[in-house]
Amino acid sequence: MEKLDEIRSLAIRHAGVQKPDLPRLSVHSIAEPTEMTALVYDPMAFIVLQGTKRTIIGDQVFEYGPGQTMVVAAEITAMGQILEASAESPFLAINLNLDPAVIMNVVLYLSQTPELRMQPGFGFSMANSELIGAWQRLLEMYERPKEIPVMGLHLEHELMFRLMLGPHAEMLRQIAGVDSRLSHIRQAMAWIREHYTEHLSVEDMAAVAGMSESVFHRRFKAVTALSPLQYQKHIRLQEARRRLVARQGDAASAGFAVGYKNTSQFSREYRRLFGEPPRRDADMVQTIVETAV
Repeated sequence: MEKLDEIRSLAIRHAGVQKPDLPRLSVHSIAEPTEMTALVYDPMAFIVLQGTKRTIIGDQVFEYGPGQTMVVAAEITAMGQILEASAESPFLAINLNLDPAVIMNVVLYLSQTPELRMQPGFGFSMANSELIGAWQRLLEMYERPKEIPVMGLHLEHELMFRLMLGPHAEMLRQIAGVDSRLSHIRQAMAWIREHYTEHLSVEDMAAVAGMSESVFHRRFKAVTALSPLQYQKHIRLQEARRRLVARQGDAASAGFAVGYKNTSQFSREYRRLFGEPPRRDADMVQTIVETAV
């Protein structure tokens, strides 16, 4: 696709560059395949320009490449891996963290639709030429920084408009809706992340969201592809991994710090998520980090 070639060459020139006047826009370039890594996606839109990535959310596996867009509406825990990348042809993608206020401004110009069933908190689709063009025009601001104060927000509105003409429209509407069911689930997700070391019950989580336990559990899983307690577990294990890679104690102390009372349970669940025992996995990650530096 010619438009994809044009934006790819533009992105290569600005990979890793951060513009203060466009703080939520970034270009990522990765020169080699990576191991599977745990992460938490913030609400964002993401388009792949080159290479291939695999993302696992819950028990769902997605592989996507050039021209494909991922939209995330909530703080989703996932596993991610770059499959195709090289120094000559790096994995290349553009990311925009989403601003509910920008989305709301676009929603005001579009006809309202009633909320139907609970939408997943993520989605994938192939970008058409109009959407790729909107990404390109926004990224071109990197080469004309003096225009950003005038054109930056206008072009972000255009990108949101193009996204809302596609399959992610209802998801984006829910991000903008302060009183939407998604916003209530996100409140509970934020509360879980604040209290992840504590013993939490689904009853407590549902109360934060203002829902019954059964409705909350169903809607939470619809958004995140995980149960509420699985989501808490992923947050715990990712923080434990960060501590171990940073050499902040041994496996037992890392497990205790994130809320585990039983070392064997911690090690078992850690290995199930990351594929290796805690210390071995952390050493492998540390080696990768040191090699990259």
